[in-house]
Amino acid sequence: MKKPSIRHLLSWALIGIGLAGCAEVQTTNPGVVGVHRAQYMLVSEQTAEHAAAQNYVQRKKQAAAHHALNTNRQQLRRVRRIVQRLIPQTAVFRPDAPHWRWEVNVVTSPAINANCAAGGKIMVYSGLIDKLKLTDNELAMVLGHEMAHALREHPREQMSRAYAEMVGMSLLAAAAGLDRSQQKLMENVANLAVNLPYSRRDEREADEIGLELAARAGYDPRTTLSLWRKMSAAGGAQPPAFLSDHPSDAARMQNIQRLLPQILPLYEAAHKRLRRHHAKH
Repeated sequence: MKKPSIRHLLSWALIGIGLAGCAEVQTTNPGVVGVHRAQYMLVSEQTAEHAAAQNYVQRKKQAAAHHALNTNRQQLRRVRRIVQRLIPQTAVFRPDAPHWRWEVNVVTSPAINANCAAGGKIMVYSGLIDKLKLTDNELAMVLGHEMAHALREHPREQMSRAYAEMVGMSLLAAAAGLDRSQQKLMENVANLAVNLPYSRRDEREADEIGLELAARAGYDPRTTLSLWRKMSAAGGAQPPAFLSDHPSDAARMQNIQRLLPQILPLYEAAHKRLRRHHAKH
């Protein structure tokens, strides 16, 4: 009996996965930057948040065990102060987001990195601040970018893609009689074909939403250009982990320059409000 082709099997596997509960969602409002894309989720929001919370607790425990969790109180207060200014602006993209259980922690580590997991769990590594000597404006750009990943539910999308790949490859391996080495090869091909294009798109969306978040909070969006120059210089031949899946410097700078005319009025309005507020107090 002739074995079905790989393409035929993959088609039926993906159809089966889709019928099993794939939901099309639009996680955020487009904002001024105009981020608008249908997203396909196989994993529920609750599942993604639960997994993120568990992982976050584990990372905090590991940092605490190494006496590296929130050891620099001044640095922690600084990061939390910036996040507190950014959180109210998330309502522009998601009305529910200001009410998330946001959490911010700083780990003493040479790593140039920061992330925000599903549900607003933020982790900043001190190397990002210390090595790059970030200003508040530049740090706000990083934090806005990471918060944007959570708003767009990019972690949930990643989990959904991983789930689809895992189920799809298992079905294919069983139906086609592939051995373990062939199955592993197919997994690697699937990872390259599915994840890479999406991850670059996710990063572009986070750039755009993060830029608007920071501007609305009164942080100068033009400083994102100096931020990425610092990032690039710090990486040398080996980019920091933070930049591992990010767009090229040239593409990023070009996109930021394109958005600045739309974003600057938001910053200027917010800056005026902040000055009036400070004048009263």
